[in-house]
Amino acid sequence: MATPNIKIALIGNPNTGKTSVFNHLTGLNQQVGNYPGITVERKTGSCKLPYGARGIVMDLPGTYSLNASSIDENVVIELLLNKNDKDYPDVAVVVTDVENLKRNLLLFTQIKDLEIPTILVINMSDRMERKGITLDIPYLEHHLKTRIALVSSRKGIGIDTIKGLIVNYQSLSTEPCLNASVIDPDYFNGLRNAFPKQLLYKLWLVITQDVNFGQLERNEIESNSSFAKSKPDLKRMQQKETIKRYQFINDVLKEGQTVDNSKAKDLRARLDRVLTHKVFGYVIFIMILMLIFQSIFSWSSIPMDFIDKSFASLASYTETHLPPGKLTDLISQGIIPGIGGVVIFIPQIAFLFMFISVLEESGYMSRVVFLMDKIMKRFGLSGKSVVPLISGTACAIPAIMSARNIENWRERLITILVTPFTTCSARLPVYTILISLVIPEKMVLGIFNLQGLTLMLLYLLGFSGALLSAWILNKILKLKHKSFFVAEMPNYKLPLIKNVGLNVLEKTKAFVYGAGKIILALSIIIWFLGSHGPGDDFSKAREIIAAQSANSSVSQKQLNDKVAAYQLENSYIGIIGKNIEPVIRPLGYDWKIGIAIVSSFAAREVFVGTLATIYNIGSSGEDEATIKERMTSEINPLTGKKVFNFATGASLLLFYAFAMQCISTLAITKKETNSWKWPLIQLIGMSGFAYIVSLITYQLLK
Repeated sequence: MATPNIKIALIGNPNTGKTSVFNHLTGLNQQVGNYPGITVERKTGSCKLPYGARGIVMDLPGTYSLNASSIDENVVIELLLNKNDKDYPDVAVVVTDVENLKRNLLLFTQIKDLEIPTILVINMSDRMERKGITLDIPYLEHHLKTRIALVSSRKGIGIDTIKGLIVNYQSLSTEPCLNASVIDPDYFNGLRNAFPKQLLYKLWLVITQDVNFGQLERNEIESNSSFAKSKPDLKRMQQKETIKRYQFINDVLKEGQTVDNSKAKDLRARLDRVLTHKVFGYVIFIMILMLIFQSIFSWSSIPMDFIDKSFASLASYTETHLPPGKLTDLISQGIIPGIGGVVIFIPQIAFLFMFISVLEESGYMSRVVFLMDKIMKRFGLSGKSVVPLISGTACAIPAIMSARNIENWRERLITILVTPFTTCSARLPVYTILISLVIPEKMVLGIFNLQGLTLMLLYLLGFSGALLSAWILNKILKLKHKSFFVAEMPNYKLPLIKNVGLNVLEKTKAFVYGAGKIILALSIIIWFLGSHGPGDDFSKAREIIAAQSANSSVSQKQLNDKVAAYQLENSYIGIIGKNIEPVIRPLGYDWKIGIAIVSSFAAREVFVGTLATIYNIGSSGEDEATIKERMTSEINPLTGKKVFNFATGASLLLFYAFAMQCISTLAITKKETNSWKWPLIQLIGMSGFAYIVSLITYQLLK
């Protein structure tokens, strides 16, 4: 009978479909977190297995081998070496791609040598006929000393086979594929004699990698002069190991795999010639971007309008039907508008993540990385910097973490510092509300929406700001070392609806929950600061306004509006806004916008929620308007003109395009650089640049 809880490590090279297999095994039973002590993302999930067993699946970071060159790869090695780790797997499932079997099997043979029960999953079996590939599964199983599951994660074929093999993992052979002593017989025989109770290949990994396991410390090995090796000697031995492994793999595949190119029906080369063309490649990429941004505005308008009106109606209903008092005011003027200011943007954020997921799943995103590498080099960035910059369109935090794959420290540092310029999803709510206020909804050339073009321009401005700052930092830091860009071009494939859906759900939930906590807390704080104030100017506002209006005929509604506006101006939040107004007035902002800017340093998306809360505080409670309508009708009492005119809107858009307004990003920069120096440079440099650009923009357009 199988063990009820089987711990499963899902391992594989990048782009082998490992995530698809994980999604098939676990479905919606997934959790996302970080490995203890580090910020590398980890996914775990549970799955039902035959005979009533349950599996706990760990989706480990993608790695090409157990010769670690990044923190992500180190995570895999340290887990597989430490039997005392609570997450140490009962069985390893290595996912490979049928078209890249030779390269993928290097990692498989290394894991087998750790004597862990290992299952080999050969994915993308549905492509075998089209590629002219045939496999002799019994032969491969015999020589690789394992059981093989031939699957197609795209079509969901073979998943039950994997589950069946997992539940019977105890019957799997743990015999190594290759004897480690073939690398250097004398050295390894001496190592075996000195540490007879330790696994030979684990000893080798401890010597060559920056890891430890069990009670055996590295210095215990290195203190023995017979095992002390210089770094060049160890490097040569590692190279010899890789050669020996590939010789073994070649011998196995010579009989176990047949590739008949005459039967292949491959469009990949022809597509690559077009999509990575030095001219057409860029044209196609720009057209795809335009389609994405047009769709974000067009498709999401109906659900956004519905959400906007629903929250406005809910706030009005709450204020009308609940007993008058502070609690009702808190709910109707603080909590509901604050949350509504985030929920309204779920459709647009979901569409953005959907498009990014489709591009990644299809294999096109790797072509974009390759294409943009030619531009990156001119600005002193590594080609690998393209991945964080593109990932930054979702969120700067995981994007900065992904820069760990850049070996050269200075190139990695520049990438970390400039990645926040890339327009992230947190800016999207600010952009969309401001664009809808100051950019007319009209068509250009009969097919392009002007608002969608503006959104695309802001994304390009953010990317241009990243490149410009990288060029400046490259000159300042005098970057001398160059690194080579190596990118894998996965095969084109139709995106799996399940994978795209799960990714959109996961990322949107992370955005809503992450932002929602901050916004809810700030909405309550802002409501309190806006609903209370010092002195008689706030507490006796109605008497003061009534006295001022005694000689003029005003309706009750107009009187209520004047009282609300007077109270807001003399509240705690009004006083804060008035104090910072002289600094931001040259940018075209009033004190209300100033409050929203200050509060949005916690997270950019708080800007909209803050304004929603402020304007609801200032409303009379009758005929509640939506946030967009309130912002549109807001009048500057000094000029008599609309607050959100084109000049102010353009200034605000550029401020948010370039300013560093995310405490979480500063925190992750500090963690990745191990210093407060670089986050402070990031904060001062980006915010200063944003202020200057916004100042010039407003002064030219007003």
